[in-house]
Order: sequence, then structure tokens, then C-alpha cells
Amino acid sequence: MRKAWKWLGRLAAGVLVLLVVVLLSAYGLSERRMAKVYRIDPPVPAVPTDAAAVERGSHLAAIRGCKDCHGADLGGATFIDDPLFARLSGTNLTPGGAGGKLTDVDRVRAIRHGVAPDGRSLLFMPAQEFSHLGDQDLGDLLAYLHSVPAVERTPPANRVGPLGRVLFVAGKVPLLPAEIVDHAVQRSEPPVAGPTAAYGAYLATACAGCHGKGFSGGHIPGTPPDWPDAANLTSDPSGLVNWSEADLKKALRDGVAPGGRALKTDYMPVRVTRFLTDEEVGALYAYFRSLPAKPRGQG
Repeated sequence: MRKAWKWLGRLAAGVLVLLVVVLLSAYGLSERRMAKVYRIDPPVPAVPTDAAAVERGSHLAAIRGCKDCHGADLGGATFIDDPLFARLSGTNLTPGGAGGKLTDVDRVRAIRHGVAPDGRSLLFMPAQEFSHLGDQDLGDLLAYLHSVPAVERTPPANRVGPLGRVLFVAGKVPLLPAEIVDHAVQRSEPPVAGPTAAYGAYLATACAGCHGKGFSGGHIPGTPPDWPDAANLTSDPSGLVNWSEADLKKALRDGVAPGGRALKTDYMPVRVTRFLTDEEVGALYAYFRSLPAKPRGQG
């Protein structure tokens, strides 16, 4: 019995040493990657000043999730707070916070490239979803940012915990958008707005972070095992094959799927998608119906 306990003690000590080595390695590798500086001086599109442009920019900030992470008033908000994973807060983008010090070059660098004013990558800023934004949309968004009133609020500082660092180094969490974005991409203007599959593809980049590049859903990368899988948005039997456009609209607006099934709105951001117009819902529906059918989670 004494030998067994001694063996178990050595095993536990070995596991502890291995865990410490893994954590120290993850910390060192993640710090090195987070410290990388990107030299990017992006062009700024024309920024309109009319009320219609500001209103359009406000709409874009709602449907693209800006207000979900930065707060409804853009004064900053904490959207993840887990000691093991991370504490992540959207910056105060108003004149009362960090937004008062940002230039439009800084804003474009953050939105399209995921890079902070000091040249380092932002944390979890989904620039890979925004990098394709057309100049008119980006100009309207900047016009809105210029118009927001000052909010005196300082969100807590961001911090990445041990689990977040391990998952990041293992390639399971897209922590640094600047590593993902193609900074040399040549942008073209998006399709004309309308209920078309082409315009739906332009809008659906905001859905790809959870539903995958092929929109077949499955487990969302970097989320805990107990999180529900993202839905399959293709025309597979496990997806939207039997959904009508009205069904999609009710799911996006009210969080209710066909048959009255309530969606888990803590995960499915109906608080964001409810602002989509009828035209935008129609475009998304046309795009999802155009996708090749794939089983759930199959790319």
C-alpha cells in the first residue's frame, strides 16, 4: 500500500510539473504573439455628415454587433468575464472615453484590420468579419461614431486567463484578429442592397464566426463544451431545408423557430438580429437557400 501511495504521489507531481510547463509555455508564446506590432496606415473613406448617413451608420452598428460588445450607447461593456478564460470589454468609443482620442485612421485600422493605435492586435475584435465592409458602409459607420454623445464610463481592462491562453496557442480560439485578416486584400464595393443572395453573402459574414465559413454550424470554436452547437444554415435536412422566409424572420426577430421552439437567446444574438430589415432578412434567406447542403458541422 505504501508503494502504491508513493507511486500515486510521483504521478501527481509529474502531472503538476507538466501542467506548469504547459501554462508557462502558453503564457510565453501568447505574450510574444500579442506583443507583435503591425505597421498599417489604412486609407479612410469619405465620411458623410447628413442625418441619413448617421442613421444608416447606427443601423450598421446594431446589426454588425458593435452595440452588443461596446454597449447600446457605445460607452463600453464587458461581454466576457471568466477568471480562467478571459475578461474582455468593448472600448468606450464615445468622446467621453478612448473614442475621444481616436482618429478616423485609428478607427479604420481597428475595424478593417483588428489593430490598435499602438500597432498591436486588438483582442477578440472580429475584424475578419468587418474587413470586407464597403467604403460607403464604413463611411456611414464613421459618421455615426462622430455623432454619439460622450459617455463617462471606463470598462475594466482586458485580461486573458490561463485557459484562454492555452486554447489560443492550441489554435482553438481566434484571440488576435490581426493574425487572421488579410491586410493586403483589395476591396471591392459590395453588391447593391436588396433581397438577393449576393447581398445576403455580404451580410452573412457577421454569422460566420459562430456558424462557420460554410454555415453548417456545429460546435463554436473556443467555447465551453456545454455551449449549444450553432445551427446549420444550409439546406440540409439538419438545417433550413423546410424553413420559409417568414420562419427565418421570426427566428431572427423573436427567437422562435418553426413549431414554436424557443431559441437559446443567451447564445443566439436575437438582441442584434432583431434590427435586421425585411430586405436584409430576405437577402440572408436567399443566400442561405443558395448554399450547398451540408450535414451539421461539416465545414
